[in-house]
Amino acid sequence: MASHGIKDRVAIVGMGCTRFAEHWDKGLDDLIVEASEDTFASAGVTKDDVDAYWFGTAQSGMSGITLARPLQLEGKPVTRVENYCTTGSEALRAAAYAVASGAYDVAMAVGAEKVKDSGYQGLNAFPIPNDGTARTLTAAAMFSMVAPAYGKKYGVGEDELTEVLARISWKNHQNGARNPRAQFRKEVSTETICASPRVAGRLGVFDCAGVADGAAAAIVVRAEDAHRYTDKPLYIKALSFAAGSGAGLIDPEYDYTWFPECALTAEDAYRQAGITDPRHQLAMAEVHDCFTPTELVLMEDLGFAERGTAWKEVLAGTFDRTGELPVNPDGGLKSFGHPVGASGLRMFFETWLQLRREATPERQIDTDRTLALTHNLGGYPGEMVSFVSVVGTELG
Repeated sequence: MASHGIKDRVAIVGMGCTRFAEHWDKGLDDLIVEASEDTFASAGVTKDDVDAYWFGTAQSGMSGITLARPLQLEGKPVTRVENYCTTGSEALRAAAYAVASGAYDVAMAVGAEKVKDSGYQGLNAFPIPNDGTARTLTAAAMFSMVAPAYGKKYGVGEDELTEVLARISWKNHQNGARNPRAQFRKEVSTETICASPRVAGRLGVFDCAGVADGAAAAIVVRAEDAHRYTDKPLYIKALSFAAGSGAGLIDPEYDYTWFPECALTAEDAYRQAGITDPRHQLAMAEVHDCFTPTELVLMEDLGFAERGTAWKEVLAGTFDRTGELPVNPDGGLKSFGHPVGASGLRMFFETWLQLRREATPERQIDTDRTLALTHNLGGYPGEMVSFVSVVGTELG
């Protein structure tokens, strides 16, 4: 990939995040204001100190005015971005590159989504005219094809694969139960998970992420200015993004056991950050567990496990909160919830808490490693956009 990266040139100096939930008593403006005010306070700045804003939302607004109105911004550039479920990450990527370029000293990324009282229980994407060859399956149906394909390729029996997927869901619900901002704060047994009603293929209710309302935000500045705002900044080591061509839907060689765009962006992010052994160099990872088979495959795409072995690592507890490499210690999309425009920034928020050792004691990971990864995807197997970042507490 062509990106030269911006390693150690930009730092995150303030973050905020609302609870993700069915916020029947709050509107989009309320969520935006709550996350933004927490972020301003975190960095010790006011809205007027921020030179430019990037606002990420998939369906809750069509322009920068959606952010400028509730924050009452006067004369500020506000850019609205959208890129499927990577929308929040895209907002931060744009703000970070704007600061790195020298165009602005202080930039802010805000992601928000309000969908739960719209009368629609899923992601209400508008119909786009096409030539009639586009997919017609739901997201759950598309991702459900990953599980049997993986089992067949690597010789994992149906019962064993069901246990693996249930273990992923169990882990993320266990983590979310300890997180006051999570949408679902209850541990769920593997027996309950396995017995849940089917949604598509072998995927049950507990294999699917929740849809929520929520907002999250971050303020970024040049790395050399970071300590003017906080004693514990997070330095951006890598930001990698790729949009697939959608060829996987028509390629007979694509077997649904990996996500090429995710593997590509992981490789590029590791190159930018100078990471050679992610499993042993990262303190934690936040990954896009929209469905349990997604997290399984991502453990291999992101280089946390060899091809065909991630299922064994899941059962061994490698990716538990107390395991060798904690994955989704905040509960992930599965338990924290998934307001599309906010999810990418929510992932950064968890790295902010964990690397600064500010998570609540019952869920603070115990490690001396200083790097963390976030991964966001949007779309479907064979038709994806993918984002991978690496952040750290130290320069160099």
